[in-house]
Amino acid sequence: MTARPAATPTVFTPSEENAELNFEHLVQINDPLNPLVESMSREQLWEGLVLRAEQPQLFVLGLDSCTIVSRTDRTLERELHYGQATVRDHVTLAPNESVRYDILATEAHVGGSLTMTIEQPDDVQLFLRFEYRTTLSAAQDEDARRTAEIVKSAYRESDIDTVRLIRQFVLGAGEPDALH
Repeated sequence: MTARPAATPTVFTPSEENAELNFEHLVQINDPLNPLVESMSREQLWEGLVLRAEQPQLFVLGLDSCTIVSRTDRTLERELHYGQATVRDHVTLAPNESVRYDILATEAHVGGSLTMTIEQPDDVQLFLRFEYRTTLSAAQDEDARRTAEIVKSAYRESDIDTVRLIRQFVLGAGEPDALH
């Protein structure tokens, strides 16, 4: 049985100048104190992050398909297809360091960014930081605060699931089709 990765509390920080909903949290990848969690290397984690960028439908619930419109050695332009809706984003890869997803806001969906950064404070510990910057309004009233908490919880659960799937991919069969 694969142990679920540990998550640290989410930090919620409304931006002062435009009251946008921004938050971040850290997911522990390697836990030297828990023998049930098989360790991953920084390179294995990076391989999983690249897989998530290139084949997001393996990780994102409700995503039907992804078309990579253009590619360089460090960027991807993608079209994400959710039923009838299409979202375009720009992915920036900083090899073995971070992946940043930028989505422009449209009338149909909110924009923002997600940055996943690998953090390795020593040889045995490994973490993945998730930083969200959205165009959603920060909590101004009780309903908005509840909505913000639901959004943060959904992102946090999705991120923990991303780490689980990466672990399954890099420590398991190594085949994307074997995920889930």
